[in-house]
Amino acid sequence: MKYLQAPDVQEKTNEIIRVLNFSHIPADRISCFRSKGTSTRNVIARCYALPKILQLGLKTGAFYVIEVISERFDKLHPEEQTKTLIHELMHIPKSFGGGFRHHDYVCRREVENVYKMYKKLLFAE
Repeated sequence: MKYLQAPDVQEKTNEIIRVLNFSHIPADRISCFRSKGTSTRNVIARCYALPKILQLGLKTGAFYVIEVISERFDKLHPEEQTKTLIHELMHIPKSFGGGFRHHDYVCRREVENVYKMYKKLLFAE
């Protein structure tokens, strides 16, 4: 598997954070990558966190990485790409401490609601 920095995904992620006022997510503590060559099925993107114990050991704060699976993500319509990134950002809790919000909260219905809000706010700018 190969990992490449994804400046286009980073830019879109930063826009989503700004438009939705996800003020609990410092954009400089999120990094986006595109992977190629995965054998994983049915995964479009993943969100990773630096666990608390590593934060303590490295004497650093929380950090999250969003990985998009090139073979799937790049084929999506831009609207679906945006929804995918919203989904991954919604996994990041308000505490921004290295944990995750699970799929009981991050579900299709909630992602759709947040996406509608995103479109409304984006077009109001």
